[in-house]
Amino acid sequence: MLRPKLPTMPQPTGIVIPTAVIEPTAVTSAAHITSVAHVPPPAAFAATTPSRPAVQLTPGTALALVGGGTAAVLVVGAVLVSMLLAVAITGASVAVCAVVLRSLIGSLRKHR
Repeated sequence: MLRPKLPTMPQPTGIVIPTAVIEPTAVTSAAHITSVAHVPPPAAFAATTPSRPAVQLTPGTALALVGGGTAAVLVVGAVLVSMLLAVAITGASVAVCAVVLRSLIGSLRKHR
């Protein structure tokens, strides 16, 4: 009852194509290798080139990034301050309304 039911994997409905194709390769013996210089290094030890170049910042780009970040901080700060101000004004107006209503209700009780 408390065990979750896991969904089962649906069976393929169309034509199933194998993901890997295995091709036969020729086997060469070590006697045919005459020099170590002709053997390519293993993939783990080969020099790898980065897939993309490193990001280089020019002074203009750095200045644009700093300017954009500063503008974003100022905009977010202005929005937050305006929201805080709106909450403060709303709270003050509700407090004034409460004081006025209390005064009106008190004056009605005195006249009865």
